[in-house]
Amino acid sequence: MEPVEEIALFLRRLKWAAVAVAVCWLLWLLAPVLTPFVLAAMLGWLGDPLVDKLQARGRSRDFAVGLVFTGMTLLVLLALVLLVPTIERQVLTLWASLPAYRDWLMLTALPWLEARTGLEITQWLDFSHLFELIRSNWERAGGVATTLLGYLSRSGFALLTLVANVALLPVLTYFFLRDWDVFVERVAALVPRDHLGTATRLARESSDILGAFLRGQFLVMLILGVMYGLGLWAVGLDLGILIGIVAGLFTFIPYLGPASGIILGVIAALVQYGDWPHVAGVLAVFGIGQVIESYWLTPKLVGDRIGLHPVAVIFAVMAGGQLFGFLGMLLALPLAAVINVLLRFAQERYVASRLYAGEQPGIVLGAPAHHAKHPEQGQG
Repeated sequence: MEPVEEIALFLRRLKWAAVAVAVCWLLWLLAPVLTPFVLAAMLGWLGDPLVDKLQARGRSRDFAVGLVFTGMTLLVLLALVLLVPTIERQVLTLWASLPAYRDWLMLTALPWLEARTGLEITQWLDFSHLFELIRSNWERAGGVATTLLGYLSRSGFALLTLVANVALLPVLTYFFLRDWDVFVERVAALVPRDHLGTATRLARESSDILGAFLRGQFLVMLILGVMYGLGLWAVGLDLGILIGIVAGLFTFIPYLGPASGIILGVIAALVQYGDWPHVAGVLAVFGIGQVIESYWLTPKLVGDRIGLHPVAVIFAVMAGGQLFGFLGMLLALPLAAVINVLLRFAQERYVASRLYAGEQPGIVLGAPAHHAKHPEQGQG
């Protein structure tokens, strides 16, 4: 390659790198505003296959969109009606149980730990004062709702933004659902014709991976959350439903969901009952849940198409949250899945390139025995 061509290529790459940096900077600035748009786009993408199936059966686009949108709205409203009162009761139970957890920590857990490690933890940290401080501040605040409303009332713009996001979400979802195919066609029209085949292949692979994650993993989270909540409630834990919901929500991060559920469940069983049979019940609930997830839920609903290592998943979520807040956590795994597709494509191109294969075959080490025969053995 000529020096002039190399300089031109370097400048083009530098230009695209500057564009990428500018886009990331804009995302960081507009993260609070973009959150409802990203959520609506995801919901529209999730509902588009159902709309296409209804259209294939002879229904009009508007009718199919209205039917799917109504169904999604009813599901969300049903979830809110069922979950909000339950979570509220569970949170009130948690705060009422704080003295019991404080006593268990100070009188049982820490003495047991100090006796086996020789560390004097209670002299380092005043847990009793910490619990009283949290409880007194909570009581003065008057609960979760009062605290949240008090914070929002101090910032009129924050309250206005929250209300606007909630109101915009269904409107944006409807438009994304109605015009999703139009958006895809317009983006495809901008792709250079020489790269259309490659871009189509990568887009299809990315769509398959995102479908496996967003649709499959959401169902896995929902089923496991219900299963864990009902199982812990059957064991007799007062906070069983809340712990089950938390464990179900954290399922999308490998090992974090069951690990957090087991830790919280065991602590709740020890505080409430103080015996090992209830601890064994908690372990049985999560053990059965993990067996069902590993051998049925994940293979059937998610499959092995995501291809993300657990370390990559945890890093993506933490990095996205650190860089862009809630929007970053929302986009972390989908973007990581797309990047994984691009990296596999880059590896495929690299293996097929001359840089990897070379101009001429090199010396092969460790050749099979029938190729490594001594020349004298072939005479006579």
